[in-house]
Amino acid sequence: MANSNRTVTLGLVQMGCGTEPEKNLQRAIDGIGEAARKGANIVCLQELFRSQYFCQTEDHANFALAEPIPGPTTGRLGDVARAHGVVLVASLFEKRAEGLYHNTAAIIDADGSYLGKYRKMHIPDDPNYYEKFYFTPGDLGFRSWDTKVARIGVLVCWDQWYPEAARLTALTGAEILFYPTAIGWHPSERAEHGEQQKTAWETIQRSHGIANGVYVCSVNRVGHEGEPGGGLEFWGGSFVSDPGGRVLVKGGLGEEVLTVPIDLAKVDLSRTHWPFLRDRRIDAYGDICRRYLD
Repeated sequence: MANSNRTVTLGLVQMGCGTEPEKNLQRAIDGIGEAARKGANIVCLQELFRSQYFCQTEDHANFALAEPIPGPTTGRLGDVARAHGVVLVASLFEKRAEGLYHNTAAIIDADGSYLGKYRKMHIPDDPNYYEKFYFTPGDLGFRSWDTKVARIGVLVCWDQWYPEAARLTALTGAEILFYPTAIGWHPSERAEHGEQQKTAWETIQRSHGIANGVYVCSVNRVGHEGEPGGGLEFWGGSFVSDPGGRVLVKGGLGEEVLTVPIDLAKVDLSRTHWPFLRDRRIDAYGDICRRYLD
């Protein structure tokens, strides 16, 4: 459960990824160590940090990147979490069975124990984001976990755009929503649409924090991946916002390890003064489960 003084330091490892999974894993481990040395209690890694963002193409060879969860990487990270005394949120490509794969985040407590996993619920299918080719939609629902220092909820990337996902996770008691992410510009679109896209991405997540009275921690990758002149340019911009939507720390376009202290007492304070959960009309929301109100 949350610690008595209600102060927790979050660590965000924002990095570029190469083509060798072992090197990417080691760089992430180095980033976790740096965050821990800066005082982090919880460290979040970006989406699919062991590889480049392979969903830019539909290639069966990429299924070889997947692994069971728990499995080899969660075992390694459990040792790292125990050594540094930090909670970890780690996004991995899960092989559940032959022909059945998920985009999954593992949650590891500060003593190295594996707490569980969240399987990404919303799966995009857009140019350079062909995730439906690789990932089965999640079937574990929206939930949160009691860690050594806080009760946390985890969602993944495309889930960021859905207020339903944030609300349902917050309703399980989450004090912090973590969003491992891989989002960037198409280089040809950046000049015209880039700033609007990035602003929308940040704004929607900050709004989830406000509407639910929780902290939001979003960790994105950086660097260009794909063909020269094409591919994706990941924009970084990892950030933490408080229950009022105020940005507490924000990354740039390059690699960096960010840390920021947060006061979990502000969750209760925010929800008391802005009682959105109290005033929800749960008796009137049945139609939210319909695809469209024709």
